[in-house]
Amino acid sequence: MSSLSSVDPQIAELVRAEERRQADTVKLIASENYVSKAVLEATGTVLTNKYSEGYASKRYYEGQQVIDQIETLAIERAKALFGVNHANVQPYSGSPANLAIYMAFLNPGDTVMGMGLPFGGHLTHGWSVSATGKWFTPVRYGVRKDTGRVDMDEVREIALRERPKLIFCGGTAIPRTIDFPAFAEIAREVGAVLAADIAHIAGLVAGGAHPSPVGHADVISTTTHKTLRGPRGAMLMATSDEHATALNKAVFPGLQGGPHNHTTAAIAVALKEAATDEFRAYARQVVVNAQALAEELSSRGFDLVSGGTDNHLILFDLTPKGIGGKPAAQALDRAGLETNYNTVPFDPRKPFDPSGIRIGTAGVTSRGMGVTEMRQIGAWIDQVVTALAKGEDEAEHVIGRVHAEVLELTSQFPAPGL
Repeated sequence: MSSLSSVDPQIAELVRAEERRQADTVKLIASENYVSKAVLEATGTVLTNKYSEGYASKRYYEGQQVIDQIETLAIERAKALFGVNHANVQPYSGSPANLAIYMAFLNPGDTVMGMGLPFGGHLTHGWSVSATGKWFTPVRYGVRKDTGRVDMDEVREIALRERPKLIFCGGTAIPRTIDFPAFAEIAREVGAVLAADIAHIAGLVAGGAHPSPVGHADVISTTTHKTLRGPRGAMLMATSDEHATALNKAVFPGLQGGPHNHTTAAIAVALKEAATDEFRAYARQVVVNAQALAEELSSRGFDLVSGGTDNHLILFDLTPKGIGGKPAAQALDRAGLETNYNTVPFDPRKPFDPSGIRIGTAGVTSRGMGVTEMRQIGAWIDQVVTALAKGEDEAEHVIGRVHAEVLELTSQFPAPGL
């Protein structure tokens, strides 16, 4: 970063500081991962200089000879990887991608059905503080209190009663396999468009470690980071020409101007990486690691939502431990274990001070960690949480010791791209 260091040494040093932090931390945030050096290089190219409103061969600016090839490559790789007929790689991120689905198929005030945020859904699935909950009429489904899982009979009952025009399946804190066929059957019965939001599990779907929504959902949205290990971007996919045309018009000119071409190139690189046998092995190991970590936490008395996990994500309720999710997450961060506090189903606490913590294994698996390391991470989480419940003095001593041990572990597993 010689040029950056010369022009803006303050920003350059902050970037270096963040790189050191990422190298020294056990990244357990379920929505984060490490990209490869190749993806990083593609993101930082001269492609950021080019404006490209429109689509390949149909642009509003000249000089698109190279950009058209890059975007076409990304599209073709997405289609091949996920087995779809159409893909749009232009959405800036996951929320704009989901907004495009609304614009493509709904009018303001129409009814949309999605998982409620406190149960693991996403803000853009019709939650009240989101534009999607303010401009449309939201109805929500949740999970059973006794199992922590979606009750598809209840989903069908709500859909038949409310008759939504759009149904979202998927979310941001769902540790179990999404039943795409059951959602598709309900959507057909009520005449709704089914949108599968696979932002969290896209890499697992691509790697064959989670069932695919293709053939069930009318449209599919996903971010390109998280388990897919790409840059911060998004994609929309469809199998029918009709749905693809509506989505394309919604993205541009409906919601966006020119795409971020440097991101498009990085998405293309990530999709090429995801089509390899190495990535498929990675996706399977993510799930193996998550299940091993879940078992370790469960054996230590942690209350796991739904009792475990089928994917990369674990959500646990700290109420039995006698502390809240926020102070626990902050203490774990000081110990070098990066998590996020999160609401749990039927949480009596407020969203900014909830009962739970959400973790995932995508990042640690990218570093080459396996089941043995998951057992150790589970033990560290238990040690910090147990000490915190006893008081700050006890906690700080344990946090210091665990942090030193975390630094030793991370030094043995270099992070990709750093």
